[in-house]
Amino acid sequence: MLLFLLCTVLSLFYGGSETIRFSDLNSSNFIFSQIRFPKTITAIIAGATLAASGLVLQVMFRNPLAGPYVLGISSGASLSVALCLLAGSTLINAPGYFLGKGVIVLAAITGSVLVTILILIVSKKVSSNVVLLLIGIMFSQICGAIQAALEYFSDPNNLKSFVIWGMGSLANTTSGDLKLFLPLSVLALLALTFFIKPLNAMLLGENYAQNVGVNYKGARFWLILISSVLTGLTTAFCGPLAFVGIAVPILSRMLFNTSRQQIHLISCLLIGSIVLLISDALCHSGFENVSLPINMVTTFIGAPLVIYLMFKNKSW
Repeated sequence: MLLFLLCTVLSLFYGGSETIRFSDLNSSNFIFSQIRFPKTITAIIAGATLAASGLVLQVMFRNPLAGPYVLGISSGASLSVALCLLAGSTLINAPGYFLGKGVIVLAAITGSVLVTILILIVSKKVSSNVVLLLIGIMFSQICGAIQAALEYFSDPNNLKSFVIWGMGSLANTTSGDLKLFLPLSVLALLALTFFIKPLNAMLLGENYAQNVGVNYKGARFWLILISSVLTGLTTAFCGPLAFVGIAVPILSRMLFNTSRQQIHLISCLLIGSIVLLISDALCHSGFENVSLPINMVTTFIGAPLVIYLMFKNKSW
């Protein structure tokens, strides 16, 4: 918790090219309120939602490599946004929030939910979690292929906008965006807390969950739906952020050797926020007046961690 508070303060006052002193807060009110504050809150929300989403999927599939990217949920959200930015730019440039940026939000959530529904349909026919994960990867590849086709035939200006969006950013979220992003994310995370008991039971398998009175199919449906909404929201406002959903739950299990998912949920919320706050700080510390894409930094942090875990525990 202390590390989380420290990272939050550093992001608010030092998270950019210009340092803001507490004594000069009034004179720097615009930078603080319109740039630093929305970006910091966005990092906290995005890190928490992606980490929580990854935790749910890893517990359900009992596989530490399950996550929004692996199952194709993020790819579905990206494909829907690509359809808007590359094939429907008229709507994006229309006046009004719900005819402009709101279309991207709706598209990302819709894309993630549609892929989730496909996964749920397939899960009724497939008993093996490994096979289901492989099918999720195939969904991701299909979405990627369609997205590549859209990029190939799109207008260069629209393509540039989509490529920049795909690199991920915490700075594009405004104070107005937070009025939608924050409450929806909090509601989804609160809904997740009602499924702590099913999550604890699912960790030991479907038969155990049913024996202790858990409606396995119903709980699985709602958990994957909540996970897809969390992923879609974050993808809509921040772009696709790689490895946070996979690496953070793994790190939580490395730090806390317990099967109680309520502890891991709280841990993931904090660690996910800290990871994105640190990643954002690293984006601004490498080069003067140059900001690196957040996706690049999260990949450099998350990928080595996942590789390390795979070598440490060869039974996976």
